[in-house]
Amino acid sequence: MTSIYDPVAPLQNEYTKAVLLVGGLGTRLRSVVPSKPKPLASIGSRSFLELLVQQLRRQEIRHLVMCTGYLAEQIENEFGHGTGCGVTIEYSKEPSPLGTAGAIKFAQTYLRGLSDFVVMNGDSFVEVDFHKLLRFHRAHGGLVSLVVVEVENADRYGTVLMDDGGRVTRFLEKTGKQLPGLVSAGVYIFNHPVLQRIPEGQASLEKTVFPQLLDEGVFGFKQDGVFIDIGTPEDYARAQNLYDRLYSGSQRTTQLLR
Repeated sequence: MTSIYDPVAPLQNEYTKAVLLVGGLGTRLRSVVPSKPKPLASIGSRSFLELLVQQLRRQEIRHLVMCTGYLAEQIENEFGHGTGCGVTIEYSKEPSPLGTAGAIKFAQTYLRGLSDFVVMNGDSFVEVDFHKLLRFHRAHGGLVSLVVVEVENADRYGTVLMDDGGRVTRFLEKTGKQLPGLVSAGVYIFNHPVLQRIPEGQASLEKTVFPQLLDEGVFGFKQDGVFIDIGTPEDYARAQNLYDRLYSGSQRTTQLLR
């Protein structure tokens, strides 16, 4: 495996873990990426997942759990235990498709003893300062904080409604109307008790879990930087044109909260 490790600082944070959801089937992208799991789709000279790993490492999050499924062996062969990337990686391979929430529940053995942890979709990238995100989450005292961004067509993702204090009040499903709005960028902070609210088996964060947690505190952390989801051939092509911005965003450094 080619090393992508670029030493910028000693390992400092021993307590923050990130869960990466990289097990999806990626059916919409099969026409342009037929033989790889979606997170390994090439963006410029790198895989999309490599950009996410670099983003985390540069911001001192170096303990990762990859929730794999479809073509899991390709991801394990690419990243191994993470040594070549300057991180440590554990793998939680789902026995069958479990959905976004089910995959996290299945990985809970790797999250023992943590008060909170990062969750990231393996097919989206957003510029975010994880230090500020963690500080926001802990200050608001909710169960979940999610990064939200303003997009021109929110209908593709579903819309996030928030009050003036940043508290999420509702998640709107797709309506068929192409209107601007706030959407989830696929980066979250979870408090550990959320795991107990996820049912066993197949479950979705957006449809099953988040709506049930609104009364207990779900907050939105708004960001204005680059955001891309490579779930469709059109957006995958757009990601190629955004490569320089994505790479630059993955190299941002910050001092993470302990």
